[in-house]
Amino acid sequence: MPTIALVDDENSIRTSVSLALESDGFQVDVFNNGVEALEALETKHYDLGLFDIKMPKMDGNELLSKVRSSKSETLKNMPVIFLTSKDQEQDEIIGLRMGAADYITKPFSQKLLNERIRTVLRIYQNRSVETTNPEGKTNHTLIKGDLELDDLKQLCFWKNQIIDLTVAEFNLIKSLAKYPGVVKDRNQLMDAMYGDSIYVDDRTIDSHIKRLRKKFKIFDSSFDQIRTRYGSGYSWRE
Repeated sequence: MPTIALVDDENSIRTSVSLALESDGFQVDVFNNGVEALEALETKHYDLGLFDIKMPKMDGNELLSKVRSSKSETLKNMPVIFLTSKDQEQDEIIGLRMGAADYITKPFSQKLLNERIRTVLRIYQNRSVETTNPEGKTNHTLIKGDLELDDLKQLCFWKNQIIDLTVAEFNLIKSLAKYPGVVKDRNQLMDAMYGDSIYVDDRTIDSHIKRLRKKFKIFDSSFDQIRTRYGSGYSWRE
């Protein structure tokens, strides 16, 4: 039974999320702020952390920084998912660069959160196991020109530089790059990112595309692989 540390200063979030996770087979400890959580994290093993970003005393980014600098290798490598508000894009970027595994924007679907938790736990388990063949590539690596996607470990490389992507962003890139030149409409991309049982607004796809382009351009200003097909959707350039 995976054990989760849920850190959020909103009582309604702590109550609803912890009850839903426990009913889905997780064990959950809840904390009001980062200071409380850090004390527990240093003394008890947790499989995953759910950190709100904006909290009093110690926010989510500071808590993640202390986790990543811990002397305990187990704590240092614990996967963390951020719970964020829609206006916290810069905080999300900082958190991902510090080693957050993913973020979920409030208000969120509990079903989506549960699925993301299971996905992140599986990814981190795969990353702890050697799965490469003698040539140094995994049997689940997709290579399209300068792009490499390790599907098992959900690692993305562009021109040998690792690009920090969320679970949804990785699924979006994979859906586009797997069939270069094929136009995917927003419904197809939403299904690839979230599954066909989760509804998100069409504009969510456009927002993810914008962020993806920005992330790749940090390493390669000439990046232009994601093409907009006006009125149709998006495609990956050959």
